[in-house]
Amino acid sequence: MRKRTIGIFGTRIQLVALDRIVMIGEWMRKRSFSRHSIWASPTLIFSPASPQPQFLSMRSLPILANQDASTESRIRLQTDAGNTKGSYAFISLGCPKNLVDSEQMLGLLHKDGYNLVQNPENSDFVVINTCGFIDNARKESFEAIDQMLDLKRQGKIRGVIVTGCLAERQQEQLLEARPEIDGLVGVFGRDDITTIVNRFMDGLDEQRTIFRPAPIRALADDFRLQLTPKHFAYMKVSEGCDRLCTFCAIPKMRGKHASKPIEGIIDEAKKLVDNGVRELILVAQDTTFYGIDLYGKPRLSELLEKLDAIDGVDWIRLMYFYPMYIDDQLVQTIAGAKKILPYIDMPLQHINDTMLKRMARRVSRDKTHELVTKLRDGIPNLVMRTTMITGFPGETDEQFDELEAFVSEMRFERVGVFTYSIEPDTPAAKLPDHLPERIKKERRNRLMAVQQQNAFAWCAERVGTRMDVLIDKAVDEANNVWLGRSYADAPDVDATVFVTGEKDKPIRPGNIVDCEIVSSQHYDLVAAAVGLVR
Repeated sequence: MRKRTIGIFGTRIQLVALDRIVMIGEWMRKRSFSRHSIWASPTLIFSPASPQPQFLSMRSLPILANQDASTESRIRLQTDAGNTKGSYAFISLGCPKNLVDSEQMLGLLHKDGYNLVQNPENSDFVVINTCGFIDNARKESFEAIDQMLDLKRQGKIRGVIVTGCLAERQQEQLLEARPEIDGLVGVFGRDDITTIVNRFMDGLDEQRTIFRPAPIRALADDFRLQLTPKHFAYMKVSEGCDRLCTFCAIPKMRGKHASKPIEGIIDEAKKLVDNGVRELILVAQDTTFYGIDLYGKPRLSELLEKLDAIDGVDWIRLMYFYPMYIDDQLVQTIAGAKKILPYIDMPLQHINDTMLKRMARRVSRDKTHELVTKLRDGIPNLVMRTTMITGFPGETDEQFDELEAFVSEMRFERVGVFTYSIEPDTPAAKLPDHLPERIKKERRNRLMAVQQQNAFAWCAERVGTRMDVLIDKAVDEANNVWLGRSYADAPDVDATVFVTGEKDKPIRPGNIVDCEIVSSQHYDLVAAAVGLVR
């Protein structure tokens, strides 16, 4: 990513781009916009990811919609309505890993003859794939369940099936609190979704739950009905987590770490690419731990080399790194790859040694600083995303000041900050010296103010450079204006690039466009298409 040479050609591009800035600026002033919905196709609408509770209305529920298979051949939902076993709506909450589980269940339901509809009213049943990770996520899940149960009481739907992490975590307690739920499926029972649905449709009231023990090997995602836009997809490389971070309940819901075999991941990736995927986003609870359970040692580097060799994929994005098992070979693999983006998502949570010990992170300040420096030095143009927790039990003013100074010093391009959330049945919940919510939020706001300066400065430095932008969708109510992402932007959680096209070079979602960055708008970039559209 080099600065453009100033000259006549560069001046012409800048003048053209200034006209486009005015057009985009007028549109942005007239329209309220949430970047969290930029990639939602007609198939999927996500509510914003936020540390604050998001109470849902029917309009904001992430209800998955049936698509016309003539325009989206990847989703083949043209089941003859007269031959279907029933109709259903589907609500998917939570993280990308949960989304993959939703895609798998949707594929199985479709294969079994059920027809997906957009409006839950007058459907036979609704499936809600829940999140149970933190308190706000549980509130969102309960809100969705209660809204669907209310529709059932009104006679607008027949049944409500609850799946996912909240179901796994609460199990029978959830049925006791909400006995009108018609079926409950745990995380590892997802492949039996049709069993619980068929029981409900046949009027069988007994055995309303399916819970399976965590498998030794990760479940295969081989019946997925892809719900992201055609050009990108999430791909789980492993399931579960062997970390015992004191604040986290994920191992209780998702079990111990279990890797997919390399050959299975490669086969899944090839199928996705054959269906039009250009960006593969690797997700797991702990990506860098990949392979240890299967092969006795980390094998992420080898997996990435094989993925990089797949024909047809353009971008490979790495998410959910843990700050361990990142050796020189892995750094060299990422740096030398043709398709692996110089982008790493690596949640650090804190930097003070006392806090890291209380969190049981098994890393230290010095090791973390050394690792970040190694990644920066070894991978050109690296963009780093991380997350931090403020207000962990016992966090002093001095310890927070240390975290604040670290974020300022390291200049991470992307940072998410969460206030500590008490998770029942975790060691951190039993620690002394819990902090008031007011202090947690004050520290979060201070940390985000520091990070905002870093992020805005990074965006300003991009002005005048050329970047490839992957186009996600057209901007409504604007002519030839598009929303896309650069290599620095993961879907839903990062920033946006606003792109205006050239009249003689049509742009479509899924295109990768050579762009001139002409302006920055806080976290986002404004660009003009000036080169190849591919």
